[in-house]
Order: sequence, then structure tokens, then C-alpha cells
Amino acid sequence: GKCLWTPLIHLLLYPYPSGKIINPEFIAKCPPGCQDIKYRVYGTDIYASFSSVCGAAIHSGTIDNSGGKILVQKVAGHSGYRGSYSNGIRSLSLPRWRESFIVSGTVGRHNSDTLISWKRKIKSKKEQKYPTQFFGVSLLFSVSDCKVDLSFLIDGSWSIGKRRFLIQKQFLSDVAQTLDVGIAGPLMGIIQYGDEPSTEFNLKTHTNSKDVKSAIEKISQKGGLSNVGCTIHPSSFLAGKALSFVTKNFFLDTSGNRGGAPNVAIVLVDGWPTDKVEEASRMARESGINIFFVTIEGADEKEKQNVVEPNFVEKAVCRTNGFYSINVPSWFNLHKVVQTLVKRVCDTDRLACSKTCLNSADIGFVIDGSSSVGTGHFRTVLQFVANISKEFEISDTDTRIGAVQYTYEQRLEFGFDKHSTKQDVLNAVKRINYWSGGTSTGAAINYAFEQLFSKSKPNKRKIMILITDGRSYDDVRGPAMTAHQNGK
Repeated sequence: GKCLWTPLIHLLLYPYPSGKIINPEFIAKCPPGCQDIKYRVYGTDIYASFSSVCGAAIHSGTIDNSGGKILVQKVAGHSGYRGSYSNGIRSLSLPRWRESFIVSGTVGRHNSDTLISWKRKIKSKKEQKYPTQFFGVSLLFSVSDCKVDLSFLIDGSWSIGKRRFLIQKQFLSDVAQTLDVGIAGPLMGIIQYGDEPSTEFNLKTHTNSKDVKSAIEKISQKGGLSNVGCTIHPSSFLAGKALSFVTKNFFLDTSGNRGGAPNVAIVLVDGWPTDKVEEASRMARESGINIFFVTIEGADEKEKQNVVEPNFVEKAVCRTNGFYSINVPSWFNLHKVVQTLVKRVCDTDRLACSKTCLNSADIGFVIDGSSSVGTGHFRTVLQFVANISKEFEISDTDTRIGAVQYTYEQRLEFGFDKHSTKQDVLNAVKRINYWSGGTSTGAAINYAFEQLFSKSKPNKRKIMILITDGRSYDDVRGPAMTAHQNGK
């Protein structure tokens, strides 16, 4: 019965086997072997309070059957608990219960006095009939398949104060513990910003959570002023400058960037940035970096007059759907968003900016409109162009599409900056009229290079797709080599 209560737990719980929870949260240490079916679990993600806490921890994926430390947090009762099978444990359904709990990986801020080792011998059959293995544990997410490269940007200026700087460090430590840092999983590095940004450690410096947490503990506040001109703002952060530093210096092969793992930059902002983030964020996104903002507190009415971009988060993130931003009302609530943040950064299917095959490219179609193509085949070509375009995310910060038609002459059908939605692009392709004439493919490549790709953004990959039905009347090799040498 080692996965049940200990006498010490009675200090925290109602002293009867009723699943009454007294403490709002504490750490528990689960021994090996709690996968046994006799330790019942009720619910999925959120568990009824009389569930086996360690069994629930295994069910949720917080620990495996070898045991480990977990954080247990009390939550409200539910009108229904859904049973499911997960990690070798079958949880049961329950129609209603008055109290619930969730579980996660432990965090370092808790007093060791609340560390509980779940050991108790069942002394009577009366006790056995109650599922009193203590209130269950739930994990709201699983990070077992999480492979991302993470950079955290933290404010080290004097304006943030020592106390909040320590809270930042604890938050980073909590995230590292929850992520379970490792070579086959997530890796993380930290950039501190004061007067100038600098890398505390990069992706390849530490390859397990223990070493990462130890390194975080050693980070000292660099100081400096988060300011604009000569006006010092007490809760400000040059996020634009810090993001530019990340784009240029952090996600490098020499710094441990793995290429196949999504790149994620998480910016902790105390209040508001005092520089513009839009351009720096665009450069980061177009480099394939997913930007998350964790904003703590915010500008009060008096301070709002110093805010450069009131809607800076919307201008910075990959998608303005709320997924990439988390607002925390107080520094003392920061630890509560650890699970939410980890769950999001590990949801690689939704990390839109990391899909660099479908992102951050300017694709120019150079279409042969010569007489030999014919009206019917020309329409087939346009359908081909539309089918390719459908596969991409079309926007100013994602993929952009442009088109040139040529015969002996050339015509810009539409440029990269003309259409910013997929439907607009498809409609524009459909409207292209067949021209008819000779075939000068070399001149068309030069024209596309000069008139279409000259408007391409610096950080976007440049792709020219030429569609022709036969031999050109002019030289193609020279123009093609020139375009290729210039990145097309």
C-alpha cells in the first residue's frame, strides 16, 4: 500500500478517507510501482480528489512507473470526470465530485517541508473499500515528443528590480524542469538584456534539465537601463533590439541549432517594450523563428503615454489568434503559466513560423504565353500555378506569390506585395489573360529578376518557377546563371 496515504498526509487532508483537500498545492514523491490497478484513478487531466495521486501522475504522463516528484494542485470539483486509458493505467469515469486536482512536474520554489513520500500500510479492509490513495494527479500535457530549440529573453536591467529578476529565474527553472531538456527532446538557451543583449548559454551548452537549472541559478543580474533616449521607464524592455540579437546571433549551427527542430523565442516583458518590435519580429519570423510573448502586468494609465506600440504583440507574433501570447496579471502568478507555455511551445503542428518550407518565401512564376502554348494549355498552366499556390500560407509574413508572363516581350501580372491572402492570389492567377507571341525565355528571366524579385524582402527565400513549352529564341544559360548567383 505504499502509494496510499502516510500519517503525515493527515496534516494536509481532512482526517477521514473522504478525499478532502486542505492545502492548495504541495510536492509529493511517488515511489516505484504505482501502476498497480488497485490504486484507482478517476478522471483524465483533472482528477477526482480521492484518486491515487501517483497513479494519476503516471496516467497523465508526469512520471512513469519508476516514480518521481510531482506538484499537486487543488482545483474545483466537476460535474463529470471522463475515464481513459493512458500510460498503462485505466482511469475510471465519475459523474460528479466536490474537489479535484491536477499534477505537473515539480518546481523548485516549494518548501521541502511539504515533500511527502507516499507510504502507508493498509490496516483494515474498511479502509480498502475506499479509493483513498489520496486525491489524484493530472498532467495537462505530455512533452515526451517535444523537440524544439528554445531561447528565452529576460530583462536584466536595474528597472526590473532584484526580486522580479529572481522570479524570472525561478520561472525559467520551472520550465526547464517541466520540459525535461535533452538531446532527443527540447533544448534551451537564455539571453539577458540590460543595456545590451548577451547570451548566458546557448542550445548546446547544457543537455539536461539538471544542468540547465544549475546554470540558471548562477545567472547574475547584469543591470543597465531599459530606456529610450534619456527617459527611463521603470517597467520597460527593448524587445525589438533583443529580438534582432536573437535572429542574428542565437539560432546558429555553431550555437547548437539542430535545423530539424522548430526555433522558438520566448520574450518575457515586464510591462511594455519601449522600442518598436514590428520590424525586428518580421525579420525573426521570416527566419523561421516562432515568437511567444509572456507579458507580466502592463502599463498603467500614466505609463501608457510612453508605449511606442500599444498592439506590439499582434505585430510580433506568427498568428494573431492568442496562441503566441500569454498575459500574466502579476509577477506572483508567473509560475501558474508554466504548463500552458510548455504545452504551446511543444505543439509543433501549430508553430507556423517554423514551417520554413511553406513560410518566408517569395515565389515568382514566370509563365510562357507564346503562340505554341495555345489557349487550352495556357489555362492548364494557370491551374497548375493555382494548385501550387494553394499549398502555401499566403500573407505578408508568410509566403508571397508573384507572376510574370512572357512572349518576345514581358509583362508583370502581379508583384509580391499585390495580394496578401490565398484567395486573392488564386483570383489573380485566374484573371491572367493569354498573350500569344514568340518565346524569349532568357529575356523573361532577366525581366523577372529586375522587375519582380527586386521587390523581394531580404530575409525571404527567393524561388523562381519557370514554365515553358519549348526552345527559346534567345540565350537562357547566362540569365539563369545570373539569377542563380543572386539567390533565385
